[in-house]
Amino acid sequence: MTPSPEPTPAPAAAAPTAAAPSPLDAIRIVLVRPIYGGNVGSVCRAMMNMGLSQLALVAPNPDMDMAAAANMACHAGEILRNRRVFGTLAEAVADCGLVAGTSNRGGLYRGHSRTPRDWAPRLLDAARSTPVALVFGAEDNGLSLDDLALCTQLIRIPSSDAYKSLNLAMSVMVCAYELFTAAGAFELPPETSPECPSAMREAMFAKWRRALLEIGFMTPDTADHMMLGIRRIFSRGPLTEKDVQILLGVASQTLWAAHHTPRPVPEK
Repeated sequence: MTPSPEPTPAPAAAAPTAAAPSPLDAIRIVLVRPIYGGNVGSVCRAMMNMGLSQLALVAPNPDMDMAAAANMACHAGEILRNRRVFGTLAEAVADCGLVAGTSNRGGLYRGHSRTPRDWAPRLLDAARSTPVALVFGAEDNGLSLDDLALCTQLIRIPSSDAYKSLNLAMSVMVCAYELFTAAGAFELPPETSPECPSAMREAMFAKWRRALLEIGFMTPDTADHMMLGIRRIFSRGPLTEKDVQILLGVASQTLWAAHHTPRPVPEK
């Protein structure tokens, strides 16, 4: 007998394409001489909110309350657990191509400071090829001149002259938000209901006209003028089909109520 031919193997399924790495993955938040565990935990939460994961602590307070840190980190405990600790800032940023330090003080050598929004595109562009550090100073004194000397960029967060000082976690959140936004990591979901067609919109206006006349909001003599105002109100933004369906429902219920509610008897 002629042997049966071997079955042709099915083609192998294509391997799923790995997502391109985000430049946010190369951003390192460096806290220099942090004092309070609660602040460190809050920083972790801010980082996770904005897609950052690398946390480095430089010479942290040896008596830091790590239970408070874990509590304030909430669901960002993994960032806290994976933190790296360094003795000096130079060690923490040794492999970083750009080092952006935050400072809210003025002075001759801080004149080239820019806002987090200004620096975000530059930092993200660098993070596509090299680690990038954002450096924040201690809660009491911020970054020293020696710390700032290691920074290639200086960040100044805009704040009111009435009270310029920001909490550590607030500062991290502002900078992280600007990076997250500039990275295009979030887009609002598109409107699912299409813009309503003219015929549907005109049917709505016709029903509103009847309803407003029925309840006495306007008289036949003033209806044309009043309806121009109603049209102007509804023309200030897009009207979707769902929007018009709701507005038609309002007018229908108004007409029903007008027909089923006893009219007050005028006093003689």
